[in-house]
Amino acid sequence: MARIVAIDYGQKRVGLAVTDELQMIATGLTTVHSKDIFTFLKDYVSKENVECFVIGEPKQMNNTKSESAQFIEPFVKKMKKEFPEIKIDRFDERFTSKMASQAILDAGLKKKDRQNKALIDTVSATIILQSYMQYISGPQIP
Repeated sequence: MARIVAIDYGQKRVGLAVTDELQMIATGLTTVHSKDIFTFLKDYVSKENVECFVIGEPKQMNNTKSESAQFIEPFVKKMKKEFPEIKIDRFDERFTSKMASQAILDAGLKKKDRQNKALIDTVSATIILQSYMQYISGPQIP
């Protein structure tokens, strides 16, 4: 099997998370500046076997696209052009930043660390990836 990479795209920073090769565990990878994302991903894909990119899809509560979608759509188009051989899925990213902030708070990190937006972006990407993995695995029957 190959890895799945989740992308929490922002105008300034991009949070990244990745699965292990068996696609069982989602782990925060890093945060990179938006202008460097394609260089980073090309390098990463040259070293690791990547099956799918999961890109966060920002939506509002009524399920319509959020304002930030206008910045993400051109990114998704370029991803399809740069990585035509790799599947690209979109996944709802509502509340991931809030969930990431809460997870960091629950982990007991100091205030300075909790305000680290790069850390929040990486944790958000991890939450997107965990949610996606749960979704594709189907309903869990007890």
